[in-house]
Order: sequence, then structure tokens, then C-alpha cells
Amino acid sequence: VSFRNDIIVRGGAPNENRFYLDGIETPNINHFATQGSSGGPVGMINVNFIDQVDFYSGAFPASKGNALSSVLEFRQKNGNPDRIVTNLMLGSSDIGLTLDGPIFKKTDFIFSVRRSYLQLLFSALKLPFLPTYNDAQVKVNYSINKNNSITLIGLGAIDDFKLNEKANDGVTDSSIIEKNDYILGYLPVNKQRNYTLGLKFTHYSKNGFQNIIFSRNTLKNTAQKYQNNIYLNPSSIILDYNSSESENKIRVESTIQKNGWKFNYGLNYEHAIYFNHTYNQLFIPSGITLVNYFSKLNVNKAGVFMQVSKRLLKDKLLLSGGLRTDANDFSNEMSNPLKQLSPRFSASYQLSERWFLNFNVGKYYQLPPYTVLGYRDSTGILVNKNNKITYIGSTHLVSGIEFQPDKNTKISAETFCKLYSNYPLLVSEKVSLANLGSDFGVIGNRPVVSSSKGRSYGAEIFIQRTIKNGLYGIGTYTFIKSEFTNALNVYRPSSWDNRHIVSITFGKQFKRNWEAGIKFRYLGGAPYTPYDLNATALKSVWDISKQGILDFSKVNLNRLPSAHQMDFRIDKKYYFKRSVINLYLDIQNVYNNKTILPSFVTAVVDSNKKTLGDPQDASKYILKQIVNDSGTLLPSVGIVLEF
Repeated sequence: VSFRNDIIVRGGAPNENRFYLDGIETPNINHFATQGSSGGPVGMINVNFIDQVDFYSGAFPASKGNALSSVLEFRQKNGNPDRIVTNLMLGSSDIGLTLDGPIFKKTDFIFSVRRSYLQLLFSALKLPFLPTYNDAQVKVNYSINKNNSITLIGLGAIDDFKLNEKANDGVTDSSIIEKNDYILGYLPVNKQRNYTLGLKFTHYSKNGFQNIIFSRNTLKNTAQKYQNNIYLNPSSIILDYNSSESENKIRVESTIQKNGWKFNYGLNYEHAIYFNHTYNQLFIPSGITLVNYFSKLNVNKAGVFMQVSKRLLKDKLLLSGGLRTDANDFSNEMSNPLKQLSPRFSASYQLSERWFLNFNVGKYYQLPPYTVLGYRDSTGILVNKNNKITYIGSTHLVSGIEFQPDKNTKISAETFCKLYSNYPLLVSEKVSLANLGSDFGVIGNRPVVSSSKGRSYGAEIFIQRTIKNGLYGIGTYTFIKSEFTNALNVYRPSSWDNRHIVSITFGKQFKRNWEAGIKFRYLGGAPYTPYDLNATALKSVWDISKQGILDFSKVNLNRLPSAHQMDFRIDKKYYFKRSVINLYLDIQNVYNNKTILPSFVTAVVDSNKKTLGDPQDASKYILKQIVNDSGTLLPSVGIVLEF
């Protein structure tokens, strides 16, 4: 909700997922990503590129490390081998171009660019922020000969986020004016640049294949905020944030199949560079403090892995076991690979032609975000290195049953349990990072210790139907309980503890090239932390923060109402000799449901926008709460032209 595009898997945080395009790790797949976490308002990947997606919520392949909740492997299409195909798309929020075709005899490509004009829509809706995004994606495939090929992929984005200081022009609703003023008061101006480039060489041998993969990814993130959004002099700045993180990677792996056995083994190496210059006046429980530091960090990381699988009992039983380990030179706590041994085992038994039993168990590790590793104090000391920060661990135990009534349908039910260890806990607030959630900006650039524990458990029902008689769909229901310990070792609900989650998407293809689809989502009420009204009201605090201060002694003790939304889309295609026109109508939030979010708390102002002091306490302002909701019925039309 609230313009987010986070992927939450079984009670885990968004940054616990890893994404791969054609085997090449791609850390950032969203515009306006939250540094140190994930997610954002719009996805970057062009769906026209996608041929298949393999999703692992457990039993991760040993070759894919640094994940605690899921691994998603996107397999992209190859280009059209016969001719150049052009696809033009014009929607309500962006315009895009996709080219697809051959370059030379053995080389094909697919390339796209996209530019948003979402800021025009947000301006019309009188929203206080105006995002603009641009992205590009490319895949080039070169078949050297029947045994060797080279694949080049690229994904990048340019994102700009500015304030709409005219959001209240012409607005008469006082509640909208107050809400816009509040958001304008604390929200910074933000710019991001990110890209991933990867090169994969594949050699096909007699019994398998070998991959050598080189890649580089970079994220640059800046944000500025001036008091009252006015530059008077250098001292009027509240936030000046400039950061970047880059990774250069190589992975070598081999997959061999022989006598019914399948082996996968290899190693990987990464060199990461993290840069951060932060000037930030912020509130911690002891009061307003100034964070002002410069940090540059080089980290070398390495991992080795192997996995073996075998079918037994006339192919009814599939067993798979794997082992990997990772280490880095950031600190002594993380340099010993024996401390990060990550075994995993899975089994699938075919009870009958249509029924299967599944089971997997594993121990997985993930490096804390660079925002945690690279945090320094004003003297230049790596605070969290001194605090002996280490890898985050998660142990999975999953079991379930699967029914396949026909080749187009799959139904499964699973129970799962995830136990977390060494999760970062904020020293000042005395709460786990998992209890903070994920918002736009930066997560983790604070002093932490590796002392929080977590547990996430529940059950999931999954139904999938591929196209049959024009009907297709996918639906899931998940019951989840997710909680992490605070500094007193007391479990509190994590920010992903929605308890009940329903996701349904289905569509129908009709005669004469009509197609309609519906998407429905339901989330149980999310936990949230109430405000510390005494701290918020202090003039010395409000003049800097311009937003409510959370009471971390009551972290996530309140809970929001449930949230739900339905979207509808209908398409009509017209086929001509060498072209296709696709017209569509898309209606988001069909029944105009309002999702309730935590209320804002703001200082009361008079008719001249002057903040009113508390007559009973000269050190404080008078506060009031503003209802905060999200969601509006949003119809749009679009056209896709392919020739």
C-alpha cells in the first residue's frame, strides 16, 4: 500500500530477496528504491522481455547466495531471429519503445526505453510529490557455434523526485491542505541513478554446460532537505545525503548430468565499493542530534557452492542436497567461511500420478546492507565494525502437499517456519530493523548490534492455472506470523506481520481478440508504532523534524485495519498484415477503497501559517492529528502498436 512495490515473502523484509536476469544478479529492479532495503513505486523490468520466472521461497539453489526469503530467476526472451519488430506503448503514466530482432546472422537483440510523465498525473491529483522515471533494458544473444554462446544484459534507471509546492493551489478541502503541508514539511528532494550490466559466456559440453558470468551494478542516491524548503544559507540545510554502492562480480559454475545424477558446483568473487557523505539533523530518544560523517569502504567477498540431486524409486523420489559458504574481509567476525556454512536439503515424493509430497530444510546467510557496514561516527570510526556486526542467519523448515489435476493446473498447500539470528538491532531505539519497515529513503545508516532474533511461521495455499480454454489465473492465501526481539529480548510484531494475505489474478481470452483480467489483493492490518507526542511537540524537535516522532518503547503495538483493492483491465487487439494494435482500458481500485494508514501528527498553525505555541508549556507547540489514507479510483487508457 501507499505507493510501494515491495516483495514480502513469508514474513521477511523486502531486502531478503534476490533477483536474477538470465543468471546475472540484478539488485535493483524498482524505481526510487529504498537504499538498504528494496521496493519502490514502479518496477523497472519490461514485461515484454520475460519468458519465464522461477520463484524459490525455500530450498534456494546453492549457487544463489545472500538471500533469506526468496530467489527470483527471470529468463528473458531472445530477439526475433527474422526481422526487426517495433513495439510502441503509450499509457496514462509513461511512454515506451521496444525493438526486437536480429543484428547479424548469429546475433539477436531486444531493447527498450521508457519515460514517465507520472508527474503530470500526480500534479493533477494534487499530490505533494512529483516523481519522474526513465529506464532502459537490453539483451543481446550471440551464438558463436553450437557449443558456445555469449549473452549480454543491461538494466538501468534515472529517477528524479521533487516536491510539488503548488499542491494546494485551488484546493479547498482543509484536510487535503493539512496533509500536503505535512508531507512537504519533511519529505526531501531525491535523485537516483542505478544500472546493472552483465556478460555470460556459456559452453555446452557432452553432459552439461559451464557458465562464466561477469557483472557490475551501481546505485547512486542523493537527497536534500532545507528547513521550510527554503535555502537561506548553508546552515538552513537539514539533510544532505550523497551515497553510492558498486559491485563487480564474477561467478564460475558447472552443471553436469550423468547416470541420473545432477551436479552443480562453482565459486564466486565480488569487490564492493561503498561511499557515503551524510549531514543529517535527526531525532533519537535522547533528543535532536547531528549526524555528519564521510565514509568510503572496500569489501572483498567470496563464496563456494555445490549441489547434487538424484531421482530414485523409479523416478518417484527426487532428493537434492547443497552446501555453500561465504566470507568477506570487512571484519574478523565475517572472514571465517566455516561460520557461514549453509547446508540445504529438499525431497519430493510422487504419491500417485497427480499427488506429491514436498519437504525442504536449510540454513541461509545474508550480509547486512552497506548502509550498516559503512556507517561511521564523526571521528571516522566504523561504528558497526566495532560493534562486531556479522551475517544475518535464517533457518527454514518447509513441508507441503501438491495436487496436479491436469497439466494446466497445480494446487499446493505448505506450512513453513523461519528462525532468524543475528538480525541488526538499532542501539539508540533498541528495536530490530525488521520492526521499522521500509519507506522511501535510506534504511540502516545507524549504530546497530547483531543481537535481534526473529521467527516467522504460517501456512500457504497456492492455485495456478495456465491458459486452457482461454482462462488462466493464479491465487494464494497466506497466514503468517512474523516477530522479532527488541533489546529486552521481547518479541514484537515485525512490519511484515499482516497475518492474512490474499492475492488473486485471473483473466479470460474471448472471441474476436478481446481479453479481460482482474487483480485482487487483501492484506490483514499491518502493525505500526504510535507517536511520542511529548517529544514531537517540543519546539526544538518539530522545527527540525517536521514530522511525528515514534515511541519505540511501544514498537508495533498498534494495528491498522485490513487493506484491499481490486484492479480491472480489458484489451482489444486488431491484427493487420504486418502490424498489431492493442487498445486497453485499465481501472485501478475499481470500488474506490480507501486504505487507512497511520495518522499524521502535525503542529497547529493559524490563518497566517504561523505555528501556535502551547500556552501551558512554552517549550512546546500545539499538536493535532490528520487522517491518513491512500487509494483512489484511477481509470486510464492506453495503446500498444507493434509492427
